[in-house]
Amino acid sequence: MLVLGGVLSLFHVAFSIGASVRIPFTASNVTAAGSIGPKAKAVQALPDYAEGTLAGNQNFINHSTTLTIGPAEGVGLLVIGKQAGAPSIDLHLALR
Repeated sequence: MLVLGGVLSLFHVAFSIGASVRIPFTASNVTAAGSIGPKAKAVQALPDYAEGTLAGNQNFINHSTTLTIGPAEGVGLLVIGKQAGAPSIDLHLALR
């Protein structure tokens, strides 16, 4: 976190990875995502359908964690529940 986050902060770039799978016969998904980069971009780099769920309480299970060291931030998210706009199966890789 310290080295990679610091380097990404210098270039003002965030890296994120995530996966989402629909729970059969329901409208709910299981989503796991994480990102690392500067404070201003780490949350923005998460998948679009995970927007607004970080540290939220609107889902069955929402486990969010953040770690901030200087200008860098790491974000982790595990959500089980209904997520607007989430596809049936998704693998998210982004460099923003």
